[in-house]
Amino acid sequence: MATSFLTTGENNSISKDALHGNTIFMPTMLANRPTIPEQFLWPKSDIAPATGILDAPVIDLQLALTGDASSVKEQVDALCAACKTHGFFLVVNHGIDPQILNEALERAEEIFVMPLETKLKIMQKKGSMWGYSGAHSERFSAKLPWKECLSFKSDGSVVEHLGSSLGKEFEPVGLMYEKYSEAMKNLTLSIMELLGLSLGIGKDYYRDFFQHCDHITRCNYYPPCPQPELTQGTGPHSDPVALTILHQQDKEEGLEVFTGGKWQSLPPVPGALVVNIGDTFMAMTNDIYKSCVHRAVVNQHSSRESIAFFVCPQRNKVIRAHDSLIGPSGKRLYPDFTWSQLEAFTQKSCRADDKTIKNFAQHLSESSSAE
Repeated sequence: MATSFLTTGENNSISKDALHGNTIFMPTMLANRPTIPEQFLWPKSDIAPATGILDAPVIDLQLALTGDASSVKEQVDALCAACKTHGFFLVVNHGIDPQILNEALERAEEIFVMPLETKLKIMQKKGSMWGYSGAHSERFSAKLPWKECLSFKSDGSVVEHLGSSLGKEFEPVGLMYEKYSEAMKNLTLSIMELLGLSLGIGKDYYRDFFQHCDHITRCNYYPPCPQPELTQGTGPHSDPVALTILHQQDKEEGLEVFTGGKWQSLPPVPGALVVNIGDTFMAMTNDIYKSCVHRAVVNQHSSRESIAFFVCPQRNKVIRAHDSLIGPSGKRLYPDFTWSQLEAFTQKSCRADDKTIKNFAQHLSESSSAE
């Protein structure tokens, strides 16, 4: 069945057959409606409002890696406490040029407000993690997020893809995102040093492990929503990757974390990047560090942009917890696995949540027993 699109001028009601035929939703073209389509409605349990501010430390990365012993200990202890509780912290003095960060958000917004026919040229194909997505409606037909996003791998292909799909004039945009990704790769290695120190296994262990790894960059755009209390910008989920580095606008709140039995907001701090532990890194620490469920909420009056940089191990590199993190029981909580296996599992299963990594571990154990 041919793909159809729900845009500003069409009827809100869609048949189930049309949905199964891959109807694509573009929230940027729905923002002026009085109500949102039913496909964007979320259960009350998922849209309960946040009731507090997350206690996430602001880590001075330069001080943490080059300061005196007492300064390093202070930073490392703060990071360790946060990672054991909810897995979120912020980094400042990270060394990335503010101009690169600002331009990345500006170019992303320019892409998101392009005409529909232009966006369609770079639409994400089913089964692919590359390209433009309208509310992830190429994959799901209910509980859609009120956002659009552009995802690409940081391997140089974004320059060619944007140039060949949208025209040579977009190649500089691709080059800018390659520069952004390269800066994030370097930052990743510094953060890995700090995580190694915080776990007592030295700063080289994780840096060496992630020296050559995969990265995915995702630009997110959350348009104004006529009924923000009924939907989500990004629904509750955990990140299956090792680490996520989030660059977001300073002016708008939206990120919320579920910890301590309630949703807590994480307001932006000017100049800071948000870092959170993903499922893969939690497994690498034998659950010492936590990967928590989080979400993005939307509002009625203004848009919000963010860029998530997902850090993944090399696809076929064996992932297992360091011997020193096993504890007195001598038991690893997860069988050895690769990122390739986990990625395939997440693409076949439904949405990533706090049970994803446990279900994946069970899947591996059952598969191993059946052999």
